[in-house]
Amino acid sequence: MTQLSETKLGLRENAGQFWLLVLVNGFVGSMVGLERSVIPEFAESVFGINGHTALLSFIVAFGLAKSAANLAMGRLATKYTRRQLLLIGWLFALPVPWLLLYADSWWWVIIANLLLGINQGLAWSATVVMKIDLVGEKNRGLAMGINEFAGYLAVGLVAFLAGYIASATGDVTMAFVPGIAFSTIGLLLTHFLVRDTHAHVQTETAKTTLPLLRNTWKDTTWRHANLGSVTLNGFVNNLNDGILWGLLPVLLNAKGYSLTEIGLLAGIYPVVWGLGQLVTGKLGDVLCKKQLLSMGMMVQGVAIAMLLFAGSYTILVAALIILGAGTALVYPNFLAVVAENTHPSQRPQSLGIFRFWRDFGYVAGAVAAGVFGDLFGLQAVILGTAILTVSAGVLSEYRMCCTKKLLWHSKECDTELLKAS
Repeated sequence: MTQLSETKLGLRENAGQFWLLVLVNGFVGSMVGLERSVIPEFAESVFGINGHTALLSFIVAFGLAKSAANLAMGRLATKYTRRQLLLIGWLFALPVPWLLLYADSWWWVIIANLLLGINQGLAWSATVVMKIDLVGEKNRGLAMGINEFAGYLAVGLVAFLAGYIASATGDVTMAFVPGIAFSTIGLLLTHFLVRDTHAHVQTETAKTTLPLLRNTWKDTTWRHANLGSVTLNGFVNNLNDGILWGLLPVLLNAKGYSLTEIGLLAGIYPVVWGLGQLVTGKLGDVLCKKQLLSMGMMVQGVAIAMLLFAGSYTILVAALIILGAGTALVYPNFLAVVAENTHPSQRPQSLGIFRFWRDFGYVAGAVAAGVFGDLFGLQAVILGTAILTVSAGVLSEYRMCCTKKLLWHSKECDTELLKAS
């Protein structure tokens, strides 16, 4: 019997490796969570940096590196195994906490975030592609929901942990110490326990009826109705996340909240985002992903506007919960839409291109927040972000088509429509 006939697809059939990759992705997310709530305080207390443009420079570095690594992941996947790319991603993570702990200039922070971006682009992308390889078509949305849940739950929990450590010790630099353990454990788990998924790709390739994309770059970026729309929505989603990453702590500080409270509040949004994906990923397996995406983007826009006008702690918490729920609706379904519209042989390239544009949104968001925040103020930036996010949702509702059960009347996809787009 050949290896191809022995290899089975499915979440249950590959449960051991699947859940191991979930754990690994939790450690990947933890590396980002270290900076989520404390970087603004770190910049001001250690380096005396308080301008929006200077403060958000670390997000630009992170976003550029992660975008480039995502794009490289698609190309490298034709030469190297997924497991090898995951290992390389962890090697880039190892110096990050040490650079932050011993930084004697802001440039050390920039370099750390360049390395962190490469780590996230390679390691997170590798775990995404490997899980898609393992589960096949049936539970793809659920698999992506679990993957993103693990990553972003870790982001939120570690953001709170970092804020707590900084407050309890009185030294914000100490918040980066757990990163030493996170990067080391992630590397060891990958090296000793993770197995590659090449045989699973062969199995799905033999069964698929999906046509090859004419031009992976053009189709994923704009030409294909579903892929192009998802790429735009991903870009806008991470643009607003990049803005909030840098400016939410500043906004909360302006509202009079303490460092511990800011750590807790900054963690609510990614925790709800993470937990919600356990439900929304599965919803994408049975309902119209297009409609989940358009609804999620519009909900996000409303929540961002609420942050601006929140006059009490309760309303602020509600806005962050709604924002997390809206993001949860879109995030796993971004990846699932890309996977269901691409041939298995082109999937790493298409996912890499999508993730390049999605994470380039961090760069655009950081630049927009820094430049327009200094020119026009915090309120103008947040209001503009809310309007842009709603608009992206409206566009996806107009352009995309549905492949699953509809929530409301909409156009359904067929093979000819997808080929024509």
